[in-house]
Amino acid sequence: MNRSELTPASHPVDGVATGAASVGYHQELRRGMGGFASFAAGFSFVSILTTVFQLFGLGFGLGGAAFFWTWPLVFAGQLLVALCFAELAARWPISGAIYQWSSRLAGTTVGWFTGWIMIIGQILTVAAAAIAAQAVLPGIWSGFQFVGGPGADPSVASPTGAQNAVLLGCVLLVITTIVNILGIRQMAAATSIGVTIEIVGVIALVLVLFFLPERGPQVVAHNTGWSGEASYLGAFLASSLMAAYVMVGFDSAGELAEETHSPRRTTPRTILRALIISGIGGALLILSGLSAARSLTDGNLAAGGLSWVLTDRLGDVLGRLLLCCVAVAVFACTLAVQTSGARMIYSMAREGALPFHRYLGKVSTRTGTPIITSIVVGVGAAVALLVNIRQSAIFTALSSLCIAMLYLAYLGVTLPLLVARIRHRGTEELPDGVDETGRPLFSLGRWGTLVNTLAVLFQIGMAVNLLWPRAEIYDLTDGTWWLQWSALLFIGLSLAIGAGYFIARRLHLRIELRHVPHTHIEPPTSEAVPEPA
Repeated sequence: MNRSELTPASHPVDGVATGAASVGYHQELRRGMGGFASFAAGFSFVSILTTVFQLFGLGFGLGGAAFFWTWPLVFAGQLLVALCFAELAARWPISGAIYQWSSRLAGTTVGWFTGWIMIIGQILTVAAAAIAAQAVLPGIWSGFQFVGGPGADPSVASPTGAQNAVLLGCVLLVITTIVNILGIRQMAAATSIGVTIEIVGVIALVLVLFFLPERGPQVVAHNTGWSGEASYLGAFLASSLMAAYVMVGFDSAGELAEETHSPRRTTPRTILRALIISGIGGALLILSGLSAARSLTDGNLAAGGLSWVLTDRLGDVLGRLLLCCVAVAVFACTLAVQTSGARMIYSMAREGALPFHRYLGKVSTRTGTPIITSIVVGVGAAVALLVNIRQSAIFTALSSLCIAMLYLAYLGVTLPLLVARIRHRGTEELPDGVDETGRPLFSLGRWGTLVNTLAVLFQIGMAVNLLWPRAEIYDLTDGTWWLQWSALLFIGLSLAIGAGYFIARRLHLRIELRHVPHTHIEPPTSEAVPEPA
């Protein structure tokens, strides 16, 4: 690894940029995000109200009440990953964080494939997040069930529910794309409001459900509700899909670093804060739902999830009001994921690393946002939904596939980081420096190698678990071999297409990917900067 590549951009001294900053990346994206908006971006991507409501029924149905323990296990593993990301975010606060970090640690080839997998994973995640509207809106008002009418089955595992999920998801994608196009301030305001409502909603839900207990918290010590006959270990691992799906996206604060004030100081904190608050809130939400459910064995909890618990225990009026908070969270989640994906594409495109990069790398002078990339992510997610409109297995398969791809992309950062730590053991493994306030950059110090090693082992295990060709996840038809193996087939095809393009660019056109030097310094104002005394 070339140590010169790891030198952070110089910081302003007396208002004047020095050193590498003088040739740094020209600021195009507008810095319109403060600390809370940065946190909101990461928290909205995780979005416990969206994702727990989406997959609670699936997790419980696969593993019974004891599936709760997958939550702290995944949280502990992802916290290790987040700590590694926080170190990198402080040193390279740049859009396309996963791609940029991987490229600087392992070279542009590894970085390009990491970014390619991340882009596809993010587009699929946008589609999966948009599907969550089906888990909430028909519960608020039956009129939202357009396919088949109000009396049709709204479950996404049913034909009518699956088709309606695609319809509602596409409508939601149109709305989030418009908000993204309007500008970063509008996006930040929308996610900040959404997160505020979501946090209030989580607190209200947990308190209300804990005050309506049917059983104590000790219910999680048993697998009540699990109806399988084979080994419970396999069911337990399958049920971890819910926790794995929820606790990703905390890195999105890094994706928006170029649009955040004081990113070297702010971004590491918001990455960790988004995950920790989500981990605590999600655990309480799952535990309160299991305690308040009227029955764990009649099939309603597996079929209806937390939406059924709310309407059953709180009545239609209060239950639907709280579901409105969930609907806001679904919107904020879809918006945050789409924004993150748009910045990833933009970051790679401005370095000439993608097809049509001259268009994808443009930033609107009016809104200060990459409009075309926002549209591309929205359209790509809509296509992913529409091609599966008659496939009732879309929900679980898409959820598991998109998260597996994100885990692989994350591994494209943490594994090279571990190699760099081992290779430079005894020396400074990452560049040091100070943040915008003059304080040392966030660092794991001597614990870095241990934390990094455990993070890599966790990610490898979870990637294998998520990609395992389980029929209950990928093939609800129970007889279509290509559906059961669809995750591995899709990832293999994605890598093949990416390799074809990359080889053509590298070997035939002889175009090398390049890095854009970055500085956190604010864009210059119209007034001249005074020389230091």
